[in-house]
Amino acid sequence: MTPVGKMIGGRATVEGTRRYAEKLAARLAAGHFRELAGDASVSTLGLGTYLGPEDGATDILYQDAIVRALELGINVLDTAVNYRHQRSERAIRTALGTAISRGVIRRDEVVVATKGGFIPFDGAVPRDPRAYFASTYVETGIIKPGDVAKGGHCMTPRYLRDQIDRSRANLGLETLDVYYVHNPETQLGEVDRAEFMVRVRAAFGALEEAVSAGCIAHYGTATWAGYRVDPGDPGYLSLAELVAAARDVGGAAHHFKVIQLPYNLGMTEAFTRANQRVNDRVVPVLEAARELGISVMASAALHQGQLMRLPPVMTEYIPGLTTDAQRALQFVRSTPGVGTALVGMKTRAHVDENATIGSLPPMNWEHFQRLFSAAGG
Repeated sequence: MTPVGKMIGGRATVEGTRRYAEKLAARLAAGHFRELAGDASVSTLGLGTYLGPEDGATDILYQDAIVRALELGINVLDTAVNYRHQRSERAIRTALGTAISRGVIRRDEVVVATKGGFIPFDGAVPRDPRAYFASTYVETGIIKPGDVAKGGHCMTPRYLRDQIDRSRANLGLETLDVYYVHNPETQLGEVDRAEFMVRVRAAFGALEEAVSAGCIAHYGTATWAGYRVDPGDPGYLSLAELVAAARDVGGAAHHFKVIQLPYNLGMTEAFTRANQRVNDRVVPVLEAARELGISVMASAALHQGQLMRLPPVMTEYIPGLTTDAQRALQFVRSTPGVGTALVGMKTRAHVDENATIGSLPPMNWEHFQRLFSAAGG
């Protein structure tokens, strides 16, 4: 188990996140903050930390971008232990320390989400990856034969406990606000669905224990394809089935409260594809989440930069903004059921550009419908 040194106590709270929203109310429009899991207010734009080389220059870029985002009304930070070989989590730790020391933010005002599942390297690719894996995980008993799927994914209770402590140490936080099992559908490439659900229940049991211990506040699943594909796909995930598994291990007061999946102008399945059965109806995952009381964070809001140039008609349907990146983000944050649109930002210039959308309210339903039709939805 990773030793955990001195860390920042507390977690995001209703009072803290509302205080943050009120501090910035003069520059932000109504509707920029929404409820997350019933006990925090989160900005409709969040900063992701997936992309970039594993070097000190990128660490510094992220640190500066995060502080700037917190100054401008973005209080959601998203990462994973394997992003940039743990360096993204560590960059967030430095940035939060700077922001708190400068009085930009308090700990209870910011939501920090991370993920575990993919086996991470430590800072860089080691000279001998097999030796690193053996010494770090196998010889220590953290991972046992049969635990790993697809050569790099694990979600056993033993492994998740270790990864939670690694993330807490990297981030310098006693409590992680949201902890996702990262792409659990990876396991379905090697085990049948019955065994998969056994593993899911075991993982959720460990996460409920982590909540009780004060290590995390909520948990969920961060997926790529699982919630977007048809039920017949081998990697399909049923949200209702996962919520039922959480209820089995955690009771009615379980803490499975947040999911993350890709959603953008080029990947609209979360809103358009009816593939989730809830209460005898088959609906898209955004509607299923709403009915099941699950908050949604949309990843890849700019499709990793592929939506920087939109058709000219988008200018007409999304007024008040100056760049296509802003328009694409406005589309995501205006979609019913989306709580936060996550976008990777590692320069202050990108933060300044994207945070501008906070000065506008999300589009109303009628406006969104017209835009969606114009976009070919």
